[in-house]
Amino acid sequence: MASLWPPLMDTPPDLSGKVILVTGGTGSFGRAFVTRVLAQHAPAKVIVFSRDEQKHYVMQRELDDPRLRYFVGDIRDRSRLLRALRGVDIVVHAAAMKHVPLAEYNPIEAIRTNVDGAANLIDAALERDVETVIGLSTDKAASPVNLYGATKLCMEKLLVAANSYSGSDGPKFKLVRYGNVVGSKGSVLPVFLQQRETGTLTLTDPTMTRFWIRMDQAIDLVMLTLQDGRGGEVFVPKIPACTVATLADAVAPTAAKQVIGIRPGEKIHELMITTDESRNVLEYDRHFVITPSFPWWGGPKREGKPVEPGYQFSSDIAEQLDVPTVAAMLREIGYSV
Repeated sequence: MASLWPPLMDTPPDLSGKVILVTGGTGSFGRAFVTRVLAQHAPAKVIVFSRDEQKHYVMQRELDDPRLRYFVGDIRDRSRLLRALRGVDIVVHAAAMKHVPLAEYNPIEAIRTNVDGAANLIDAALERDVETVIGLSTDKAASPVNLYGATKLCMEKLLVAANSYSGSDGPKFKLVRYGNVVGSKGSVLPVFLQQRETGTLTLTDPTMTRFWIRMDQAIDLVMLTLQDGRGGEVFVPKIPACTVATLADAVAPTAAKQVIGIRPGEKIHELMITTDESRNVLEYDRHFVITPSFPWWGGPKREGKPVEPGYQFSSDIAEQLDVPTVAAMLREIGYSV
């Protein structure tokens, strides 16, 4: 149903002959991105960079292509990144420690991966003179209340500022920021589908709202940023939201619903753009662009409509999906609801 999932871009970038490396390449986004690039583009090579040996093994058995390279490594290891980035043109940075409760309980580990890892990637990209680095961020980085969001905000700040080191002819560091990917590992949807078999779904708060994006839209956003980003911007999609109760009713309308309260570090509503960011935000038909506030940001003026001062894009004021629409959305991507 195209009306539910409008494409975020019309013309994809030309990746012909490019060498592309994906950190966290064995994760949900990495696998989907690599599959799309191999199917729809003509890269010279795609390097899957991940520390999980078992995921490499499984992915290699399922996705065997002569243009693929499987590179076991950790973004905490700067020397390994330097080795992996030799000859690379484009880096898509998807590696992260993502689970909110685990990050709350293991804060140092989250910082070492999400913050120190980003700093290592910047150093390696500058050293190897890659063309472009795209960092994947999250709505939880906007006015964060949990450690995961705070580390992602740090990652955003690091990548934006890295453009001041690279100069006019060095790597361009760009970012995307989006919400929950439907069905990805760590989202509430797989939990609800598993709980449906028991007849009872556990809800943190029925009024809690979350942004939702489909995986192919997330990839579209990265492609759009590759093509249109100059360096330093954060690209934000215009995506809908729904309450936890709506999602639960779409997955299991007859199941009992048990409210268990929010977990440490959770918000009732998520922000994609904060009021303080609004003075640097440009609006387009299907997305926003948060431009840098650094004095080095210049060049030809970007087209786009400035939003009103004080504007914010939050999950409680975004387009709200109802139960039938969410159910149709889930069926469209292969879930039985």
